[in-house]
Amino acid sequence: MLLTASPQATISIMDLIASADPIVKGVLLLLVLSSIACWALVLEKAIRTWRLKRDIGALEKLASGADAATPADGLVRTILAAAESEAADGVSRGEARSEVRARLERSMKLKFKSELESIEAGLPFLATIGSAAPFIGLFGTVWGIMNSFTAIAARQDTSLATVAPGIAEALFATALGLAAAIPAVMAYNHYAVKLGRAAQRGNTALAEIAKQLSRPAAEPTTRTGIEPLRAGKAY
Repeated sequence: MLLTASPQATISIMDLIASADPIVKGVLLLLVLSSIACWALVLEKAIRTWRLKRDIGALEKLASGADAATPADGLVRTILAAAESEAADGVSRGEARSEVRARLERSMKLKFKSELESIEAGLPFLATIGSAAPFIGLFGTVWGIMNSFTAIAARQDTSLATVAPGIAEALFATALGLAAAIPAVMAYNHYAVKLGRAAQRGNTALAEIAKQLSRPAAEPTTRTGIEPLRAGKAY
């Protein structure tokens, strides 16, 4: 449908959408829904990366020997629980310290990697929207311009008042595609870099924790070096 504007009329965005072709409307709806999904993912990643930063800070305190209580739940508790299980298994086997340390580090890093992978879920969607949304918007623009020129040919009227509304309606799809793509690309790059740095910090802290937990207990008892963590104390 071609919307014709008089010199005195003002055409709003809602007027452009209402007069758009059904295909263009479908493109606009798809882009709006994609943009909403992207912002929902951005909010979810912001919350989860904040929690991850807090947990990594707790791991670094444990690695440095700071006097901090072990969290009763969450990522830190999950990682330390995996270390406890591996430490007890190593003692029962009579393994050397280096072997116990390697297994402790491996088990903790597997739990940490699992957490990172769960946070990374959704990032491919952001990357897809960031790369595809401009082209989806361009498709709506091309389709809208084709319909506009078809209607112009049928009316045999090429005045600016006749052409401008149809072109504006078509270009709105490209603008909406860019509005969806730009935040998605920025969010993807931001969280990809942030998670990469978090992985480096976390793995460094876990290597140091594994080193400390594999040390022989100072007291001549059957306690493993990880039992102070089970009691809620920093090692």
